[in-house]
Amino acid sequence: MHSNQIHLASRPTGWPRPENFRAVRAELPALEEDQVRVRNEYVSVDPYMRGRMSDAPSYIPPFALDAPMTGSAVGRVVESRAEALPTGTLVTHQQGWRDVAQGPTSEFRAVDDAVSPSAYLGILGLTGMTAYAGLTRVGKLQPGETVFVSGAAGAVGSAVGQMARLLGARTVIGSAGGPEKAAMLTERYGFDVALDYKAAPIAEQLPDGIDVYFDNVGGDHLEAAIGAMNRFGRLVECGMISQYNLETPQPGPRNMTEIIKKSLRIEGFTLGDHLDVAPEFLSTVVPWLREGKLVYEETVVEGLDNAVEGFLSMMRGGNKGKMVVRV
Repeated sequence: MHSNQIHLASRPTGWPRPENFRAVRAELPALEEDQVRVRNEYVSVDPYMRGRMSDAPSYIPPFALDAPMTGSAVGRVVESRAEALPTGTLVTHQQGWRDVAQGPTSEFRAVDDAVSPSAYLGILGLTGMTAYAGLTRVGKLQPGETVFVSGAAGAVGSAVGQMARLLGARTVIGSAGGPEKAAMLTERYGFDVALDYKAAPIAEQLPDGIDVYFDNVGGDHLEAAIGAMNRFGRLVECGMISQYNLETPQPGPRNMTEIIKKSLRIEGFTLGDHLDVAPEFLSTVVPWLREGKLVYEETVVEGLDNAVEGFLSMMRGGNKGKMVVRV
């Protein structure tokens, strides 16, 4: 049997281009004992993958050149040599960017078949857990506080806003690019205030009085948030998508003395340091989802052949909510 895969052909400089990737058809070896073969139904494309395309030191190893890229995926077991994962089992794993995956059972996790498979790549997967861990573990959100979320129409940002409200935030403010995305924040995700950063500089729009800032953007948004924070505010640094494709790094915020004046705490995090939150996350969030208290948006790209364009579109802000590729 073969597997159609997307390989990293060269390391991008600045914005990635289609020629940085290559489609490869690879023959798969026969299954060994305690291994399974999975036909992927959905694979994920995410902003953090841009960092893995470079070979600079980071919290996660870079993608290897001329090898299949990896990432979250969900699929169904089509062949099994393991009692624990019989044929037909729905599983999640990290062998994305391909249509068929295989390996030992330790690399695959069975999930509830009653929930939409793609949800495990978003609201019930690393995306949702990132939002929850950032708010509760890093931001230490308390009832009655005001939260500001940048990149709020994206997968993580939209989850953060909703979870903040369900966890007792008094006011939830979000920023997004363009009137359509800004309208989604209040009309679909329940944000109290939506700011269109394309309409005017974000610092001119953001009100004072922020207790927790969940940062997915960096740059001008981080500077604006520092200026608007309450004393003892917490800035949760999850992503800085505005910086990922710069060939020359930009200077940091010009108002960093405010960090001292206001006794602010800025903490970056990656989910790998908070995976123990998973049981708490699932016991809290699954009921919200089943009760209709939590909604999520997906942008679905059809076909593995279009995965690269889906990734590039997501990096340009072309997605609403979680970007997934239906294989």
